[in-house]
Amino acid sequence: MLSYTLRTLVRMALTFFVIVTLVFFATRLSGNAIDFLAGEGMTQEDREILIRYYELDRSLWDQYFAFLRAFLDGNFGLSFIERRPVIQIVTERLWPSAQLLLSAIGLTLVVSLPLGMIAAIWRKHWLGSAAMVVAFLGYAVPNFILAVVMVLVFAYWLNWLPVVGNGTPLHFIMPTLAMSGVLIAALTRFTRNAMLDVLGQDFMRTARAKGLPERAVILRHGLRNASITLLSVIGLQIAGLAASGSVVVESIFAWPGIGDLLVSSAIRRDYPVLQFGVITVAIAVILINAAIDLAYAWADPRLRHQLKG
Repeated sequence: MLSYTLRTLVRMALTFFVIVTLVFFATRLSGNAIDFLAGEGMTQEDREILIRYYELDRSLWDQYFAFLRAFLDGNFGLSFIERRPVIQIVTERLWPSAQLLLSAIGLTLVVSLPLGMIAAIWRKHWLGSAAMVVAFLGYAVPNFILAVVMVLVFAYWLNWLPVVGNGTPLHFIMPTLAMSGVLIAALTRFTRNAMLDVLGQDFMRTARAKGLPERAVILRHGLRNASITLLSVIGLQIAGLAASGSVVVESIFAWPGIGDLLVSSAIRRDYPVLQFGVITVAIAVILINAAIDLAYAWADPRLRHQLKG
C-alpha cells in the first residue's frame, strides 16, 4: 500500500509539471498581452517600453524557465491589469467557487443517490422509469443551456431569483442547479447500475434470510457495497465539475469565483492571473483524483489485497 501511495504521488508530480508547462505555452500562444494593454494612441516607443517592462522581449524558452524558477520560489507575479499580486487576486476568488461547488455536490448526492436506488429497486415500476427520465433529461440539457433557460424563466419572466453575484442564499439556487444538472444525471445512472450489480448477490439474499428489514438490507448491505464502485465515479465527476463546469456557470451568473476570473483574464490576456488560476484549478483536480484513488484502494478489499501482494 505504501508503494501504491508513492506511485500516486509521483503521478501527481508529473501531471502537475505537464499542466504547468501546457498552461504557460497555451497562454503565450493566445495572443500578445501588449495589444490589449496598449491603447490606440500609444506610440511604438511606449509599446516597446511595456514589452521590456514585462520581459516579453525575451525568447519563449527564456520566459518559460524564468516562469518555472519564479513559480518554484513562490513568486507568482503581478497582474498586468490590476497591478496586484496574483496570489491575492486568486485567493479572493477561491471561497466563492468552493461554496458553489460544495452546494452543487451536496444537491447532487441528496438527489441522485435516492433516484438511482429507486431506479434499481423499482426498475419495472413507473417510479424507476420516472427516475431514469430525470437522468436522461440531465444528460440531454447542457449546463449552459439550463443556466440560460433558468435566467429567462425565473429572473426575467417571473422575477423570482437574482441573477448576478452571491450576496444572498437566493443567489445560490440557479448556479447550483445549473452546475449539478449533468452531475445528478450521471450519478443517478451509475448508482442504478451499481445497485443492480449488488441486488442479486448472495450476501443480499443471506441478509434477507436472517430476517433483516428490507430498508436495512438495501442501505446497510446494498448501498454500502455499491458505494465502493460509486466512489471513483463521484470523484471523477466532481473533478470534471471543478475543472470545466464552474467556468461556464460562473461566467453566466457573474459569480465572483475562479471560473469567472479565468474567463475575464483570458479575454484581457492577463497572463499571470490566467496561469495561476488554471494551475490552482489543476491542483484541486489532481488532489481530488489522488484522494479518490487512495480512498478506493483502502475501501475495496480485493484491491487492497492485491496491493499487499
